Amino acid sequence: MGEPAHGFRYVERADGTVVITHHGRVAGTLRGGRAEQFLAEVEDDPQLVMARWTGNYRRGNERTARQHPRNRA
Repeated sequence: MGEPAHGFRYVERADGTVVITHHGRVAGTLRGGRAEQFLAEVEDDPQLVMARWTGNYRRGNERTARQHPRNRA
């Protein structure tokens, strides 16, 4: 099982499928060659890799930026 990294976890199933979850909700399912490629990449930086593979790459600081005094109108 993958290490928890800012809410992301992954599970490699016996059939080779990889299920990525974010805060307990399924964020993506990878099969075949894509699952193998993911497993080869995930050792480097799990948070970044799982965020990129699930499409959550650019999310995270928008709420913080919106609440900054400079951006309040």
